[in-house]
Amino acid sequence: MNRRQLLSWIGTGLLALWLPLAPVHAQPDPLPSWNDGPVKQAIVDFVGRVTREGGPDFVPPPERIATFDNDGTLWAEQPIYFQVEFALDEIRRLAPQRPEWKDKEPFLSVVAGDLKSILVAGEKGLLEIMAVTHSGMPIDEFTKAVRDWLATARHPTKNRPYTDLVYQPQIELLSYLRANGFKTFIVSGGGVEFMRVFAERIYGIPPEQVIGSSGVTKFEIGADGKPTILKEPEIEFIDDGPGKPVGINRFIGRRPIFAFGNSDGDLQMLQWTAAGNGPRFMGIVHHTDAEREWAYDRQSHVGRLNKALDEATARGWTLVDMKRDWRIIFP
Repeated sequence: MNRRQLLSWIGTGLLALWLPLAPVHAQPDPLPSWNDGPVKQAIVDFVGRVTREGGPDFVPPPERIATFDNDGTLWAEQPIYFQVEFALDEIRRLAPQRPEWKDKEPFLSVVAGDLKSILVAGEKGLLEIMAVTHSGMPIDEFTKAVRDWLATARHPTKNRPYTDLVYQPQIELLSYLRANGFKTFIVSGGGVEFMRVFAERIYGIPPEQVIGSSGVTKFEIGADGKPTILKEPEIEFIDDGPGKPVGINRFIGRRPIFAFGNSDGDLQMLQWTAAGNGPRFMGIVHHTDAEREWAYDRQSHVGRLNKALDEATARGWTLVDMKRDWRIIFP
């Protein structure tokens, strides 16, 4: 061995001794609010498979569509849907200007704070409340009313702003998907104009990627001579149950490869997602944490999870046990 070979051999040996001591910079956990376990691993494995170029399950970025329900999936929904609470608060705010409501139901019960009587009034009473508070005004006026309400209203039992009651694990999941080339959509039974007020700020989902139930609107020139879009009392589209795949087809034009819900109202969206070719991820948030949030499923008056729970179990969809799988719930 000559001198050059000897120095090379010594250098290689020293490098081999040094390498194990070199600092290893681990990648930060993209889902820190998710507990380690099979659910978190299923998400990470799926994203890894569909984004691995040259792999058998690779999905081109334009086809990486992810759809999420809102109520009970991205933020809380108990004891009643937050949009309904907004409508009830609007009735109370407007009542002094509407003396004809003084002795008329369901407005009398709303002003009195009698939730049981409101529920007894059933769908007819609720539709009347929603019509009064969600129509007969320009969209800009409605948007302002929602924004003002979100800035001041507090949840009746959590005593926090409603936008505080978003699920931190899901916020992380949305960001993680977008960082891996997914386009994220809300597909919810909630009102589309209502959700668009806050979706971009708290979820990072722009208004054009929010699909929801909608009423009839019309263009007109206002009394001030300016164009406006007026919200009418008629319902145009219900984005719930079988309406969800219809809305996805109408407004997105691509079948999702990743979908998340929490109730029977999301079942058809999950079925539509599962029916596509190639890799698919279907997830359901199961509310099991009575201490930190709420525990409910088959018998709940809000967000009932019955048929979808059975189908998820039978078909091996990913079931998120909130108590077990989420390290924290709210930010």
